[in-house]
Amino acid sequence: MAQNASMEEFEALLNESLEMDTPDEGTVVKGKVIAVEAGQAIIDVGYKMEGRVDLKEFANPGETPDISVGDEVEVYLRAAENARGEAVISREMARREEAWDRLEKAYADDARVEGAIFGRVKGGFTVDLGGAVAFLPGSQVDVRPVRDAGPLMGLKQPFQILKMDRRRGNIVVSRRAILEESRAEQRAEVIANLEEGQAVDGVVKNITEYGAFVDLGGVDGLLHVTDMAWRRVNHPSEILAIGETVKVQVIKINRETHRISLGMKQLQEDPWDLVGAKYPLSSVHTGRVTNITDYGAFVELEPGVEGLVHVSEMSWTKKNVHPGKIVSTSQEVEVMVLEIDPAKRRVSLGLKQTMRNPWEVFAETHPSGTEVEGEVKNITEFGLFIGLDGDIDGMVHLSDLSWDERGEDAIQSYRKGDVVQAVVQETDVEKERISLSIKALGGDKFADAVGGVKRGSIITVEVTAIEDGGIEVEYEGMKSFIRRSDLSRDRAEQRPERFSVGDKVDVRVTNVDSKSRRLGLSIKAREIAEEKEAVEQYGSSDSGASLGDILGAALNKNDE
Repeated sequence: MAQNASMEEFEALLNESLEMDTPDEGTVVKGKVIAVEAGQAIIDVGYKMEGRVDLKEFANPGETPDISVGDEVEVYLRAAENARGEAVISREMARREEAWDRLEKAYADDARVEGAIFGRVKGGFTVDLGGAVAFLPGSQVDVRPVRDAGPLMGLKQPFQILKMDRRRGNIVVSRRAILEESRAEQRAEVIANLEEGQAVDGVVKNITEYGAFVDLGGVDGLLHVTDMAWRRVNHPSEILAIGETVKVQVIKINRETHRISLGMKQLQEDPWDLVGAKYPLSSVHTGRVTNITDYGAFVELEPGVEGLVHVSEMSWTKKNVHPGKIVSTSQEVEVMVLEIDPAKRRVSLGLKQTMRNPWEVFAETHPSGTEVEGEVKNITEFGLFIGLDGDIDGMVHLSDLSWDERGEDAIQSYRKGDVVQAVVQETDVEKERISLSIKALGGDKFADAVGGVKRGSIITVEVTAIEDGGIEVEYEGMKSFIRRSDLSRDRAEQRPERFSVGDKVDVRVTNVDSKSRRLGLSIKAREIAEEKEAVEQYGSSDSGASLGDILGAALNKNDE
């Protein structure tokens, strides 16, 4: 009766499982990240299904994946089960489906869409529209040909969809259409408000060999190379950069053709006569940040004299960050003069040089062997990065995590935010690297225990466990295992049960493996060695003496 009831319960559960409403393949479902390992995120999509997604699918082009255990994400269910019994899912395809729905609506409404140029292809560029990839023809980048599209790469900006075909997965967009639309509205108003001799601010939009085009707020003017400075300028890029804000004077306006000629030198005196004397190399001065670009910040030392603090000279520790994250416009900063080029009217400045190199400070205060404590900042496939004093990181390589575990296994026990202790192994100031070791905290127990032990040594061990395949023994705290076949040279005596826990046994060391941190031990090898030694000293196979006689003589000699 009980058996029938169990069968009915099992059948009910089976039917319930079969009736569970599972999602259709080819649809977008919600899931939860339950683990991140080996470059993949394991996602539970419900319905007793789990799948794996490469971490790179969670990042926009050129960005680092931002995904953690517990995050809820939408994924595309390609198949409910693969050969391994896992769901086949894709985050990239889910983003693409979501993006296509949004873009089709924008296309129907003739609305602008936001995207970022992230790559070059034949005839144009690729644009990320938030999950869907579009093609931007070279002719649609700007109102005039763009020779260097570098400053446009990665920037969020509006685009107009010219054509899209979801079945073929094709989208064509235009940046030029957006610019022309806004320029047409602004051009007439801007030109009407301009007068010859007027000083205005503009943004360098394009640079050619003969000059630069400056955007005056909807209309472009030509800043000829001969009107950029009082000195001879070989190429406009020597003193200008795309995206830089400059003050110019309107020299001439042709209202019929909408052509505007601009000048810079007309607004300035020559301030460079005394620069070399006032700002010697390695001197420190206070300046004001006047402009911030992707490659650095311009600092005004005095009216008319600006120097560039390159992004590489801004901070000892903050790498690959936008200068705007370190300084802000109008901020007063202390800078050091690194280089002055009077011919090119350039001053190179350094911000980080006004502060001590934190790696030098660390090397002085934390020599090799010093114990430190810090928080786990990052976990990579090759080790841990630990936050240290001075806003710098040290690295613990996989091989320096544990004496007893493989690095790949030992690293699993660490999490971001854990506070750990380690020993400084080496500080390379030039390469800005600090090598740490966690396993060195307690010293090398194996090396200490077997320091005087060599292959062929006879040592005494204590039996700690009896097993079918042999016996476990201990020497100076180090565990080893003697196989059944090594328990005696006599097969009849190769019985683990003849030993007891706590027995002291003399064994011969057959191997010292520092890598696996194990001793190879053998009672059999010790007996064979003793027999060989006895034969050599007390008899031979040619003497006519039996082995028992020889060993007996050796034992009697030892007793004497």
